[in-house]
Amino acid sequence: MFRLDGKTAFITGAGGGLGAEFAEAMAEAGADVICADVDLSAAEATAKLVDAHGTKSLALHCDVSSENGVRDAFAEAKGAFDTVDILFNNAGIADRVPARLHEYETGDWHQVIDVDLHGVFYCAREALKLMVAQGHGKVINVASIWGLTGASSIMPIPAYNTAKGAVVNLTRELGLQYAADGIQVNALCPGFYRTGISDGAYDDPEFVAALTEFTPMGRIAEASEIRGPALFLASAASDYMTGQTLVVDGGCLAK
Repeated sequence: MFRLDGKTAFITGAGGGLGAEFAEAMAEAGADVICADVDLSAAEATAKLVDAHGTKSLALHCDVSSENGVRDAFAEAKGAFDTVDILFNNAGIADRVPARLHEYETGDWHQVIDVDLHGVFYCAREALKLMVAQGHGKVINVASIWGLTGASSIMPIPAYNTAKGAVVNLTRELGLQYAADGIQVNALCPGFYRTGISDGAYDDPEFVAALTEFTPMGRIAEASEIRGPALFLASAASDYMTGQTLVVDGGCLAK
């Protein structure tokens, strides 16, 4: 039930971090993978990892904050593979400068919302057009534990919190809207994983110590540890699950 032979997965933010892990997980399970990223060279590097598993890949430039750019990327994907069976809405950025709201820059707010929320909307809409027509599909929106609780016990990141919280509730709404169409829409809410989204923050011993102390398992996850939960949501194993959030955080939200 975890095999994905004959399926095509479209992954945004595939050029590194969790996106590259999603791409490899899909390829390992037999899926062809469309690797979309704002950095085309990074997407191409991930596509080579997919090819090494013996499945087909396509590297695309895609700025998810651009409605037209997303539309064009999905048109190219459909032309190459005819279908999109799985979408990982993964592309995201963090707040440029953590700050409390009264000190927060308007431009920084819009940048995060444009990528982390509007990008999810644009990509889900294009994928769902294809999935409704074919009568099946999996949409996995990558949110965060900070979409389910406030982050300021660690750092103030109001735009990221807002966007991820909206993604969680959009997932519930889409899960209901498409439940009768053979399409499952769920959210993946990671805790602390070693990726590049924090711009080198994991090189700061004090920051790492704070996250480690905050996490009941007492460690930050390696990026590859996201593959199992991702495969579950992308495969037939989760066919009776929709509108839900799967939290993988080392126990943080159990506190």
